[in-house]
Amino acid sequence: MTEIEIPLEDMNPSDLLGVNNSNLKIIQGAFPKAKIVSRGNELKIIGEEAEIKDVENKLKPILAFVVKHGQITATKLADLLNYQPHNEPSIQPVPEENILVYGTNGKLIRVRTANQQKMVEALVDNDILFAIGPAGTGKTYTAVALAVRALKNKEIKRIILTRPAVEAGESLGFLPGDLKEKIDPYLRPLYDALDDMIQADKLKTYLETRVIEVAPLAFMRGRTLDHAYVILDEAQNATDLQLRMFLTRMGPHAKMIITGDVTQIDLPRNQQSGLPRAAEILKEINGIGVVNLTMEDVVRHRLVRDIIQAYGEIKK
Repeated sequence: MTEIEIPLEDMNPSDLLGVNNSNLKIIQGAFPKAKIVSRGNELKIIGEEAEIKDVENKLKPILAFVVKHGQITATKLADLLNYQPHNEPSIQPVPEENILVYGTNGKLIRVRTANQQKMVEALVDNDILFAIGPAGTGKTYTAVALAVRALKNKEIKRIILTRPAVEAGESLGFLPGDLKEKIDPYLRPLYDALDDMIQADKLKTYLETRVIEVAPLAFMRGRTLDHAYVILDEAQNATDLQLRMFLTRMGPHAKMIITGDVTQIDLPRNQQSGLPRAAEILKEINGIGVVNLTMEDVVRHRLVRDIIQAYGEIKK
């Protein structure tokens, strides 16, 4: 019998091992003649020399995958091992090109509609992207996933997420707490998306070290945003001057995604949204893309599409 130790470097071991060692059980099932044990930041492999060599060779691409993506799903793990666990139905894997990022608890964050795919493709050739469409079409979620993917692939150094702090029928002054506590509820959807894509301990570190920054739009004034993905969400609630201010913060090595729904403008009646105007006057500039999402892209509950349509018919 031979015994070797394989260090789990540049990763959180739980990213490989899975919840309650579920992934480790799949690895063990693929090599019944070897004993595979997790010990802190390493795997201990015990068995015959030929079997151990086989385990080593199969684990190399798996470890590289976890280092690059941060996690691995049971389906992807079984695929790399060329192994189907017993008593489990065969699962059709999601095509690799449709996967944006591997999220927490093995969640696959993927492109789900044609216009979401257009968002992905538009950012290949453009540094600024306007994604405009109704609620529930995955505009923000897709934008955050693209930013997280770029961060995990080390294409950028940071992610900056921002929203206008505009009341939707409620007043900031009546909310409890200091300024941060008053503003955080407006930014909650951005935190929710991040929670799906980055493990809690790593996300906490990113936020503390400002690798990921979530802030109101007003806090962008006077800054140069570089080596980053910068996402302006709910841009329909930004005025023309605010949008111009935001867009001119862009550094030479940055990408910007501006998302919004022009049917849900919460600005005071005497102010106009700058989003439709900005998308219209900038759309012909080389390097700026515009993707319009529709009701067909709604990925929330099936009733959301019907609700949007019903309200749209009233306005007609």
